[in-house]
Amino acid sequence: MWIRREIEGLLLRTAAQRPVVVLTGARQTGKTSLVRKLFPDREFVSLDLPSEAEQAERDPESFLKRHPPPIIVDEIQYAPGMFRHLKRVVDSDRSAYGQFILTGSQQFTLMKSVSESLAGRAGVLELETLSWSEAHTARPDQSVEEFLIRGGFPELHAKPELDATAFYRSYVATYLERDLRQALQVANLRDFERFVRACALRSAQMLNRADLARDVGISGATAATWLSVLQASGQVVMLEPWFSNRTKSLVKSPKLYFADTGLCAFLSGVGPADDLHQLPARGAFWETLVFGEIRRLLLNRGGGWDLHFWRDRTKEADFLIHRGGEYELADAKWTETPDGNDLAALRRIAAELPAKSVKALLLICRCRNCFPIGSEGLAVTLDALPDRWNP
Repeated sequence: MWIRREIEGLLLRTAAQRPVVVLTGARQTGKTSLVRKLFPDREFVSLDLPSEAEQAERDPESFLKRHPPPIIVDEIQYAPGMFRHLKRVVDSDRSAYGQFILTGSQQFTLMKSVSESLAGRAGVLELETLSWSEAHTARPDQSVEEFLIRGGFPELHAKPELDATAFYRSYVATYLERDLRQALQVANLRDFERFVRACALRSAQMLNRADLARDVGISGATAATWLSVLQASGQVVMLEPWFSNRTKSLVKSPKLYFADTGLCAFLSGVGPADDLHQLPARGAFWETLVFGEIRRLLLNRGGGWDLHFWRDRTKEADFLIHRGGEYELADAKWTETPDGNDLAALRRIAAELPAKSVKALLLICRCRNCFPIGSEGLAVTLDALPDRWNP
């Protein structure tokens, strides 16, 4: 079953405007399936095959004679030497758009090569796991709570009969063995797995690197390196705080979020049979889900809005969405029945921003329908989020 992805339009527009398109994202997010679906007339070559990767790396000229553009090259990070040759090919005819569609799941290798060789020539897009809207369209019978625990990996929704726990167990084992050991030369995989689980338990929290390293029993430098690789490989995302010269007391540390709630739940020891309503961490899972929904919307629409959070000594907003001097403030609330008291912190933060610049105070919650809260607030469902923050 094909699940339509919201990024499809942006991907097609980018291919019509750039000689090279690079689609990044974590493993199993559907990159290969998406580019093969949208560009069915292109030859497809996967560098997962060692023989193809070796020729692309050592003799890119011969590789492209065998596989002339327009072409899709999957897992391009396995041949970083190819990027210099691509630059020469692209520069020979800059008006030939969409000649190279490249995918890669190891951003720490891929983006370095792109920035060094293809700056100004490549459009770079990021594919996340399924949004609630995408998953719900594919499987209208599932609840948002079920989606939160199952997560958004496309295979879990294209094949509902799959056991999610078995899927994630295999995913973690493959990810640790294949990607991270190769990238980091991790000596003790058990320590790294404990580190990843510790990060999952801290999703939607302020990042304290020293506490994280101490809890796992590793050095601060090792924790920083491992965290950067988790981030570069699309497993975790850092949300930076909003601060300006007028607000000196705001925090400087980012918040840590897992990119997919299903993987986060698995690593946290939460299974499909667990009652989410009874979990102490349900608020953090909900905030992680809401963050992912907002971030996907902004990515898939090509930018324009900036996403931050606000926290100072006395008040906090989970999300501050900003564009051109306009702001929307939002909190993620597990409740189905938010009220005016839930808006108190958002009102106080709005008072510190420039007059008339705050356009909405939002409580993103599990209510059945959107409804106003007082004269300035709005309770918003996940289903209603795609109507906001248009380009």
